[in-house]
Amino acid sequence: MSATHPRLTAVVEPPLYEVVEILAHRDRVSLSQKVRDLLLGAVELSEDAALDALVHERRKLSKRAYALSNVKRRFKLA
Repeated sequence: MSATHPRLTAVVEPPLYEVVEILAHRDRVSLSQKVRDLLLGAVELSEDAALDALVHERRKLSKRAYALSNVKRRFKLA
C-alpha cells in the first residue's frame, strides 16, 4: 500500500530525539504525530513573526491614528 502523505526524514541528536520521544509518550501519540505537531507549531510561530514584522512596518509608515472607539464603530464591534 502506498503512502498517502509525503514523508520526511530528519537526523537529530540523541538528546533531542529523547525529548520528542518523552513528549510523544506523555501525550500518548506516535513519534510521527508528535513531530508533525511540533513542526506545525514551528510554522505557525514563523508565520506570526512575519506578520508581526509586517504590522510594525505598516505602523511606521502610517500617518493616521485611529481611536479605538472609531474602530469599534466602523466594524460594529460595540
